[in-house]
Amino acid sequence: MIHNWSTAARGRLGTLRRSAGPRAPRGPAAPVTYTLITLCCLLFLISPAAGLNPVYGAGEELLAAQRAHFHRWGVIPAELFEDSPGSALTPATALFVHGSWVHLLGNMLFLYVFGAMTEERMGRLQFALFYLGCGYLALVGYAGANAHSQESLVGASGAISAVLGAFLFLFPHARVTSLLPFLFFLPLRFPAWLVLPFWAALQWMAAGRAGDGPGVAYLAHLVGFGLGFVFAWVRFGRTTRVGSVPVAAPEGENQP
Repeated sequence: MIHNWSTAARGRLGTLRRSAGPRAPRGPAAPVTYTLITLCCLLFLISPAAGLNPVYGAGEELLAAQRAHFHRWGVIPAELFEDSPGSALTPATALFVHGSWVHLLGNMLFLYVFGAMTEERMGRLQFALFYLGCGYLALVGYAGANAHSQESLVGASGAISAVLGAFLFLFPHARVTSLLPFLFFLPLRFPAWLVLPFWAALQWMAAGRAGDGPGVAYLAHLVGFGLGFVFAWVRFGRTTRVGSVPVAAPEGENQP
């Protein structure tokens, strides 16, 4: 199924490139997106979070190594705003750290599906800066709202949520294939303007029930989504949006 999405996306990105005008990037589609996915996967595989490297041991020893890994490279809200250059870098390093296989695969699936077309529209350098900048600010926003939390915050969710926000503005009529649990996971196609705001509403409701302990940082999703939409609106609001390009994309989990 992933192969089919990839094949379909390559053809549709060709259509997008022709429609976007002479400034559209040429060459292999979405190299930044694929580089980010590869980097996140490689860093996860060599980390204690993957549980594959015997150097980190097993059992309690492995759990201790994982906690130390997340504390070193993740965002600790209570420490972020201290006068420490190292803490200021953690919102950037945390974007490339994931807590589990499910966390990694869910995020990378979202980035694979929505990142390619967004990168094609923005251009490689602009997309890379957009991804890193919005991801950084999303984690800082969450840390600011939970300034007393000692829990490590890791993952690319904020940056990928920004990609979803930009995608919504740039391709509002793109068809998104969604898997709905209450309909026995039947794949149904809806426009992005319907699916992505619904996803954001779920994050909003979940953020209202979430505490500052371990779990999903829904507020970072919301901050990232809002930043991505606003950036696309400010940057591309005066240009023609490519809104009629169909795209096959899974909604996946309710968290990127």
